[in-house]
Amino acid sequence: MIRRRVVIRGLVQGVGFRFSCADAAQRAGVRGWAANRPDGTVEAVFEGEPDAVAAMVRWCGRGPRYAEVTGVDVHEEEPEGLAGFDTF
Repeated sequence: MIRRRVVIRGLVQGVGFRFSCADAAQRAGVRGWAANRPDGTVEAVFEGEPDAVAAMVRWCGRGPRYAEVTGVDVHEEEPEGLAGFDTF
């Protein structure tokens, strides 16, 4: 199991990013969360199998239909054993 924290920049708030991310993560079997940040970015944490987490990081580079992603910062972290996927 691995864990990645990502910060997604661009037009990522008000376009359903967090909820689409949660749906994609649940389908991929990835646990974690996604939250809007005050600076207009979205922050997310993904825990799971390496291939599934990598797929979610790639998904963040595209986002949902109306998002306009301009960048994704990825940080490795130690897994914490999260359960489910939440949005804040």
